[in-house]
Amino acid sequence: MASTVLEATRAAHEDLERLERLAVRELQREPANARDRLFQSHRVRHMVDLVISTSDKLMEIYEDKDGARKDEISIHLTAPTQNGIFSKYYERLKEIRDYHRRNPSARFVSTTDDYEELLKEEPVIEFTGEEAYGRYLDLHELYNEFINSKFGTPMEYSAYVGTFTQTEKVSWNHKATRQYREYLEHILEYLTSFIYRTEPLQDIEKIFAKLEGEFEERWANGEVPGWEKESVSQGFEINLDDYNTVEELVELGLQKLKEALAARGLKSGGTVQQRAERLFLLKNTPLEQLDRKHFAKASRNPNVSNESSNDNNFKDDMKKETALLEAKMKRLSELLDESILTVYVIVRTKENAEKKLTLTYEEMEAEREEEEVQPDTESDDEEQQIYNPLKLPMGWDGKPIPYWLYKLHGLGQEFKCEICGNQSYWGRRAYERHFKEWRHQHGMRCLGIPNTKNFNEITSIDEAKALWEKIQARQGVVKWRPELEEEYEDQEGNIYNKKTYTDLQRQGLI
Repeated sequence: MASTVLEATRAAHEDLERLERLAVRELQREPANARDRLFQSHRVRHMVDLVISTSDKLMEIYEDKDGARKDEISIHLTAPTQNGIFSKYYERLKEIRDYHRRNPSARFVSTTDDYEELLKEEPVIEFTGEEAYGRYLDLHELYNEFINSKFGTPMEYSAYVGTFTQTEKVSWNHKATRQYREYLEHILEYLTSFIYRTEPLQDIEKIFAKLEGEFEERWANGEVPGWEKESVSQGFEINLDDYNTVEELVELGLQKLKEALAARGLKSGGTVQQRAERLFLLKNTPLEQLDRKHFAKASRNPNVSNESSNDNNFKDDMKKETALLEAKMKRLSELLDESILTVYVIVRTKENAEKKLTLTYEEMEAEREEEEVQPDTESDDEEQQIYNPLKLPMGWDGKPIPYWLYKLHGLGQEFKCEICGNQSYWGRRAYERHFKEWRHQHGMRCLGIPNTKNFNEITSIDEAKALWEKIQARQGVVKWRPELEEEYEDQEGNIYNKKTYTDLQRQGLI
């Protein structure tokens, strides 16, 4: 019953205590798998939100801006006189009866069952198919924005995933553009949304508040990585004493000449020859004695000195804002690698993108269906109770394989491959199969060595390089001949070299 302010206060305190107990009970439960852990975090987050909203209501009651709480305390809780003790009692009893007459169901209302339902509900979390319930990042829109921008460079999606936080590769003139700031805002918006969905218990506002405090101190001291005063000015400095002719300045290119001219207040337009000639004038003529026609319009007008200073202040603010966006983006990327659910998510995303490059459309569809089915089977109650003290691998039925089969296939034997980044493979069969898988193929491709049968059973980088040099010396050919040595496999598993495969493909036999 919440007909009075005091009763509403008591009910709110009861709700707070019940929500706290439910949250503790939920956190003490060990989740069955990664998806269950994700749902658990969102359920607890929902309880925390309810605690915050209920606490806000209590604060409003205790502030008592309208004086209702004070009046009720004075009426019902002050010591009555001997003559008025029964009159106050019957007045209170009449209020209670009138309340229950107006609200017949109030006596049967119990919030206990409602709160218990919070532990049973399955939160609705929106993930894209590429994200796979928080296992990977979906950076395709940001990747398209990057490669189509002025500051971007053409690269594969897998390479972009590994380098999208490396902002030091962007030139200073591009960092000052609105397009770059909008790109950083889009990255920050996506990473924030991803962390809210995968780590709902993280207090991002608190992390940003602490980061901004540290950033202000470092910015005032000129110690922000990549934004030091010396580094910022380095992009505009060209020592003219090192150049004797205009042709030498022409070799610097349009962009560097434009930056140097703009830093000195000169016109930065025209062809590369005109820019070089304009800048070369400063070699023998001081900037103050230069003809005013070479200066930009704002520099020729003496009345715009205040506007120029305001513009410089505005540019400094924009630089500071851009640097803060970069710092927030890097902090969120670090947070993704530190948290429990998203540990190494950037590395996993890059490996998944590289893996997809080696898969056919049918294989990608089959893998996607397998990922959609796998979490549902892992959450069954029967599988949660499986006794597996020897940590045996799971079979096709979701149960541990027999120990004799484990010993037969040698699954306790570990094989490491340096070419695959010191990846471990358990069992001889998995070790032999990995030479044809995407990870080993990518490692050989990075070494510039063809992944042929000659390199089977070779896992050391030094051994692979030494063997490749011997093969080249024996054949007397410095360059690898892909038409003869590169292997192709058709849908039936037949192996051909590149020349034979392309001939059969042209004839329509494959």
